[in-house]
Amino acid sequence: MAGLFPEPPKKCNDPKCPYHGKVRVHGRMLEGVVVSDRMQKTVVVRIDYLWRDKKYKRFEKRSSKIKAHNPPCLDAREGDIVRIMETRPLAKTVKFVVVQVVRRAGE
Repeated sequence: MAGLFPEPPKKCNDPKCPYHGKVRVHGRMLEGVVVSDRMQKTVVVRIDYLWRDKKYKRFEKRSSKIKAHNPPCLDAREGDIVRIMETRPLAKTVKFVVVQVVRRAGE
């Protein structure tokens, strides 16, 4: 992770943290809004994108929800804009990890 994103100010001992643990990130990098942070160390991120309708040759807004691991050193909350990256499967439905909080909800 050296060089890609700034190191978080807090330290953690989470083994699934990309900064302080043994998880490596690769593949897709997405940016979205945290819509739920009720799970332990997991957040649900909504990704908005444009989809082109071939028949009518127009674009429509679509979104998808992705579950991502939320390390304690980043501590993303509902309403935050975060950047997530793909990693190995961490749980049954978790295949992404939060690597940066772009903007906090109150800012």
